[in-house]
Amino acid sequence: MSLPEFRNEPFTDFASESGRKAMLDGLRAVEAEFGKEFPLIIGGKRIFSKEKFDSTDPSQKDRVVAICQSGTEEHAQQAVAEAEKAFQTWSKVPAEERAAVLLRGAGLLRKRKYRAEAWQVFEVGKNWAEADGDVAETIDHLEYFAREAIRYARGHALAVHPQEFSEYTYLPLGVVAVIPPWNFPLAIPVGMASAAIVTGNTVVMKPSSDSAANVYVFHDVMEEAGLPPGVLNIVTGPGGTVGDALVTHPRVRMVAFTGSKEVGTRLYAETAKVRPGQIWLKRCIAEMGGKNAVIIDDEADLEDAVAAAVASGYGFQGQKCSAGSRLVATAPVYREVVDAFVERVRRLEQGPAKDNYVSGPVINERAKKTILNYIHLGKSEGRLAAGGEPGDDGGHYIQPTVFIDVDPKATIAQEEIFGPVVAVMKAKDFDDAIEIANSTQFALTGAVFTRNPEKLAKARRDFFAGNLYLNRKCTGALVGVHPFGGFNMSGTDAKVGGPDYLLYFLQPKVVSLKHQ
Repeated sequence: MSLPEFRNEPFTDFASESGRKAMLDGLRAVEAEFGKEFPLIIGGKRIFSKEKFDSTDPSQKDRVVAICQSGTEEHAQQAVAEAEKAFQTWSKVPAEERAAVLLRGAGLLRKRKYRAEAWQVFEVGKNWAEADGDVAETIDHLEYFAREAIRYARGHALAVHPQEFSEYTYLPLGVVAVIPPWNFPLAIPVGMASAAIVTGNTVVMKPSSDSAANVYVFHDVMEEAGLPPGVLNIVTGPGGTVGDALVTHPRVRMVAFTGSKEVGTRLYAETAKVRPGQIWLKRCIAEMGGKNAVIIDDEADLEDAVAAAVASGYGFQGQKCSAGSRLVATAPVYREVVDAFVERVRRLEQGPAKDNYVSGPVINERAKKTILNYIHLGKSEGRLAAGGEPGDDGGHYIQPTVFIDVDPKATIAQEEIFGPVVAVMKAKDFDDAIEIANSTQFALTGAVFTRNPEKLAKARRDFFAGNLYLNRKCTGALVGVHPFGGFNMSGTDAKVGGPDYLLYFLQPKVVSLKHQ
């Protein structure tokens, strides 16, 4: 199977008349479906539970977007049984055929791109560009992993032996529990699930209840693309019920999780336990948080650097594990950077995601309260220079907030806030800036702005982060270009979208034949 070289999906130009019209058509189409009820998907069957929950629009918090099922522990067990049954046949399907399913899915998703983006606008509050980037990344995952699966199917060359012939091949693992977050409601679940599926595993997915409707975009295109029943199962519901049942199930071979450090470390510990009936050590991908620093040096292009720092810190209201939530400026330009940064943040306009405001809502009331608590604390740890208050009460809005003169050891400089809050701090010099950047338990992304090649070399060597960006923002990783994952409490650094990722879903087997 020969495929063209992988290329990233292009982004939409919403300034063009055609791009704007396509998005408005998608928004109208999805809005007409509000209140649609989504079933559990178990073994290809649509199942409706007694208990339901509403998924609402964070831009307009009293508006119900979708009705979803509150799955039970029994549903999770049924889904694992169906996935295990499907694994017996799916694992034996040639890699080229599995890859073809993903490629057909990518083609179908391209045709309904703007409807998929509209679901993100309404269910999680992404503006048009953020939603477009998410769907483009989803298509990239399908295209990239299809190619990667074919590469791994060729096996690995081994040393020559005079009396034996040996081969090194890769086998799938079994049932994979996929537990994604809400902030990239298509790209992250599809990244984990498509990697599992294309390598011959089967999946039970427990999506976040804040973005449950979005995963059905993936299910529908994969079903239409010819994915057999039972290979992808979806059980919505509470994490403590459905998620825990999957993580602790003895027939689940692997857990793929993206989310908070608190949940991720707990799941990591649970997967290490061997339970009755379990005959393997479970694998676990746990991709967690970040407290990422953007360093602006006195030899930087300040206008470009400040613009990138604002985009890094406030894109999708800072609700990205890659967000630049710390801004570190060296002493000679600190005041200039602060003034320019604060001015830009104050100009960010806030409003409903469907109207494509730069700054939209945070995901829910619980998140809003948590972020406001950090803001209250920040008033005693730094100087409030912008924002600091809730926005329009019709949605879960918080004004884009800046604290300046923050001590690098302060709580707001150490803990992941996951909201539109940036802590700005002064470094004595570039060496001090690197030390500040490395001073948290997280090590996911970072950005450094300087024209000095020696300083860039030092950053490459000493800035400890899984994804380091030089003279560009620290968000917006592209599949195949910026394989993504971090160190320390940022997780297992599985580098999704990179050449090593599929290895997590495969186990190597060696067969040697002695010549007669």
